[in-house]
Amino acid sequence: MNASNIHTFSNTRELSVDLADLTVKLSEESIKSRDRFTVGISGGSLPKLLASDLKNREDIEWDKWHVFFCDERLVPLDHEDSNYSLCKKEFFDHVPIPGDQIYTIDPSLLPQLETAVEKGTEAIEEASLEIVEDYEQKLISVFATVNAVKFPVFDLLLLGVGPDGHTCSLFPDHPLLDLTIGWVAYIGDSPKPPPRRITFTLPVVNHAHNIAFVATGEGKQDVLKEIIENPESRLPAALVHPVTGKLYWFLDDAAAFKLTSLKVTSVI
Repeated sequence: MNASNIHTFSNTRELSVDLADLTVKLSEESIKSRDRFTVGISGGSLPKLLASDLKNREDIEWDKWHVFFCDERLVPLDHEDSNYSLCKKEFFDHVPIPGDQIYTIDPSLLPQLETAVEKGTEAIEEASLEIVEDYEQKLISVFATVNAVKFPVFDLLLLGVGPDGHTCSLFPDHPLLDLTIGWVAYIGDSPKPPPRRITFTLPVVNHAHNIAFVATGEGKQDVLKEIIENPESRLPAALVHPVTGKLYWFLDDAAAFKLTSLKVTSVI
């Protein structure tokens, strides 16, 4: 991997500022060329890191933002495990993104999935497919023009990485990693609770114009070394290779400690 795409910071405050700088820059460029800014966001610590500086910026056309979730837990939107709930608390409540341009799962479809779990595999497949298709339709409403598109092309995807190398809800050695078609997939056996989720597929991730991974803390040292420095790695985050876009890593010094040949650069 090109070391110039890896950006390290002595603390999360510095990381947040540079991440906000990149986001603002990409927002301006996208709005100028396409009159909108399409973003996919993950959960974990990322929303708080993103919002800590971004929410204070006055140079952002928030009304042009369209925000999707790279993955979502199939729980009510106000549940503590919901990525939307986390992002709302840390980010959306502090910035004027129009509510109808923040695209969530349809919570009205969740009860039938819970009922299906009790009925067995066929019922689960039917109920989960409805949730997947609903979210894909929301993607289509934003990305599909008069000409059909094979995959949505996000202006920016903001991703985390787990200690096991997972990203979105794509986990190591899971069959979802082999999908080459489809925009959204259902996972009912997530090794990390809650087990039932939806996630962007790898092709959707890899078609983005820009992808920014954010990882902090010494608990990420070993997995980052594997992902970034082992070209043969099959960990999910290591399979993120933009087709034509750019890939960035935002790491604090603790997370980057075991990486070699780092070149610290400015993002902007």
